[in-house]
Amino acid sequence: MQRPISILNSFPENFFVETANYIANTQSCDGSIPWFKNGPLDPWDHIEALMGLTIGGNYEQARKGFDWLKRNQERNGSWLAAYRDGKIEDGTRAETNYVAYIATGVWHFHLVTGDRPFLNEMWESVSRAIDFVLELQGSNGEIFWCLDTKKGVQYDCLLTGCSSIYKSLECAISIGSTLNKNTDTWSAARNRLGRVISGHPECFDQTWSSKERYAMDWFYPVLAGVIREEEASERINKRWDEFVETGWGCRCVSDQPWVTVAETCELVMALNCIGDRARAITLFSWLNQFREVDGSYWTGYVFPEKVLWPEERPTWTAGAILLAADALTSKTKGSILFS
Repeated sequence: MQRPISILNSFPENFFVETANYIANTQSCDGSIPWFKNGPLDPWDHIEALMGLTIGGNYEQARKGFDWLKRNQERNGSWLAAYRDGKIEDGTRAETNYVAYIATGVWHFHLVTGDRPFLNEMWESVSRAIDFVLELQGSNGEIFWCLDTKKGVQYDCLLTGCSSIYKSLECAISIGSTLNKNTDTWSAARNRLGRVISGHPECFDQTWSSKERYAMDWFYPVLAGVIREEEASERINKRWDEFVETGWGCRCVSDQPWVTVAETCELVMALNCIGDRARAITLFSWLNQFREVDGSYWTGYVFPEKVLWPEERPTWTAGAILLAADALTSKTKGSILFS
């Protein structure tokens, strides 16, 4: 592990390049990006890694990954839960936040590159994905978490998942606006979703234990832009000490002594979104100790035992690092996505 970065300007010149190249070197020949060599792939993490490639300037590899999404999209507009070695590994369900995330990845690529023809190329895939997701919107505005391929719609909702979808809808609407497409239906659906996220906690976690012990339920409504300004700051401050372990990062779960790099990166971006740059920079500076010489990052760290766990360096963690670093340094025009 390496020493913490003490100040933002101390980023070495090769910081972005090495981490983006780690993702590129893990990418399969068909364009898919598994978590690690010979590992699984899920659509959300694949797209997170694609955004990392884009930030690093690996545009052709990123486009190859988007082409993989187009080729593997189901007839109903979705992607299934997991893939491996070019085949479906888990075809039991299509998760709505996974499916919607393509809009975030596509819009991010356009922000970075200014490539409008790319938006045209991806429009049909994005449109079909968003239409699939909104078919699973409930009467209160919530979006159910998945379509089970045998049992049908699963009528419960995740706060983190719905917050991610809210951000993806913002990106989908931006794509549509750029291409002069009518997205009024999507805008109305997003407004309804925002209201249920911010004001109706009873719509979530109805059939399983509450997820409020998970860090993402704490900060994702802020990261996605549902909760803003003073209310956002109050939300972050209220549970800061439950989740943030000084010198290490953000716990994945409040009652477990395990910090994860990806959750810390997402908290960094949430802080950046509300102008809390001092804490965002401090948190990000702690993560360099989990960086390896090839630019990869370990998933997490169990601090009482001083153990890296699991012993994996996922591509999606590398993607999260690049998104957070870009948000803080404005290296690319895509940095505005979480600023």
